[in-house]
Amino acid sequence: MAAKRGRGGSEAGTPDDDAQVSHGEGLALERMVLFSDAVFAIAITLLIIEIRPPHLESYNLADEIDAVWRLWPHFLSFALSFLVIGRFWIGHHNAFSVVKHFDPTLVWPNLHLLMSIAFLPFATAFMGENFGHVVPMVFYNLALMTVALLSYRLIRKAVHVDNLRPGYGADDVKHLRARGLGVAIGAFVAAIVACFVPLFSQYALVTIPLWQYLLDRRAHWQASIVRHG
Repeated sequence: MAAKRGRGGSEAGTPDDDAQVSHGEGLALERMVLFSDAVFAIAITLLIIEIRPPHLESYNLADEIDAVWRLWPHFLSFALSFLVIGRFWIGHHNAFSVVKHFDPTLVWPNLHLLMSIAFLPFATAFMGENFGHVVPMVFYNLALMTVALLSYRLIRKAVHVDNLRPGYGADDVKHLRARGLGVAIGAFVAAIVACFVPLFSQYALVTIPLWQYLLDRRAHWQASIVRHG
């Protein structure tokens, strides 16, 4: 039986075909990552565009300072969301830097994550305009929790022991997966606090590193049990 011919006359299954497949997968993965980077960059830029500079109606110094001071909820919301989106980008970058092959089933989970990232500037502006009100604060934290869960789903699907670059192992998989849930837990706690003390609810997000540390330690503990039987 004649062998199937690949592009350029090479036989299917030869090193030339394998190289072409590898190159195609690498290009597809690169395109998805570059598109994701663009969405992250646009979303993080839109945060500051949502803040409207105050119109100064007088030349009184006290009035001018007061006009700027009244924007503090917007500046706080901007800084918070900038760091949050930046942290999600770092997680996305770290996850896909260890992935070896492109998986077409990642396209839609990745788009779902990017859709939630693109939505954050609206949730941020809503919170900044109505800082201290229950609904905007809960709304923002639920939006943040949604991003975190979608990020966790994507990373869990993308990073597994059969699709890692050389030098990475099961411990790295557990570490990357565990950290994503820390943001979701912190946002959930902030949403609960916002129902009762909305003005101070965002301070609950400070607990995110604690949750990430605890989840990371739990992952290491589970890995240690597996290694030692």
